[in-house]
Amino acid sequence: MIETRAIQEKILRKLMAMKPAKWGKSHTEEKNLVKGLPSHLSGSRIVNNAINELYKSEFLIKQKKTNEWHVSLNPRKKEEIYRFLRLPPR
Repeated sequence: MIETRAIQEKILRKLMAMKPAKWGKSHTEEKNLVKGLPSHLSGSRIVNNAINELYKSEFLIKQKKTNEWHVSLNPRKKEEIYRFLRLPPR
């Protein structure tokens, strides 16, 4: 079974890899967070818990846009996100 941290890393890396990267005012629909994960995990408790933990740690920012929830990476937590992903600071 895939662990929570692996799911969180995949989601964070995905948002960073998008063109443009989804930091701050650049955002994407919340439903896009699970795209790219194995289909059997979509909507599962482990994925929902992983996403909720990202909100609690304030790595993700949630905003209501066009009647949909949109998310972006928190630019104030950039250094912490890079440390979490074991990447060199930028």
